[in-house]
Amino acid sequence: MKQKNKLDEMQEQKLLEIEHYGVWIAFWGLLLMIVIQTIVGGGNALQNIAGEFTIMIVLAIYLLAACLKNGIWDRRLAPNLKTNFIISLGTGFICGIIIFAVSYFNYHHFLVSVASGFFTMIFTLFLTLVALSVTAAVYKKRVTKLENLVDEKDGESDKQKVNE
Repeated sequence: MKQKNKLDEMQEQKLLEIEHYGVWIAFWGLLLMIVIQTIVGGGNALQNIAGEFTIMIVLAIYLLAACLKNGIWDRRLAPNLKTNFIISLGTGFICGIIIFAVSYFNYHHFLVSVASGFFTMIFTLFLTLVALSVTAAVYKKRVTKLENLVDEKDGESDKQKVNE
């Protein structure tokens, strides 16, 4: 049974803002917990992060699908190669540092840990760049489709006005 919304427009906007921050706090909190548990988890790291990882991935897939469906990329960032590369570089660096820390914490071999971190950084940079580029292409195609739908609807309403 659907109930009537008892919030005015200002309260509705404030609630949306609260929910927005709550989702991002949950997302980044889950990511932080996964990183911490991976670094200190030892041999059972995968078992320790399975629940958090599943929830974070479901949330990430939902946010991605909903944003792409509605033709939304980001408030500040443009879907271009430069931005994608910078984000990929940051992601690769962070993943490289984490793998370095995990490797050094577990095996205490500095050079092996540096090599593990470096190769993880390069691999993550490449995969992230490819994923962002593909997603940006899907986004641009979706925006074009949405704009064409709006143009068609405007054209139909103009025809109706002429016929009247």
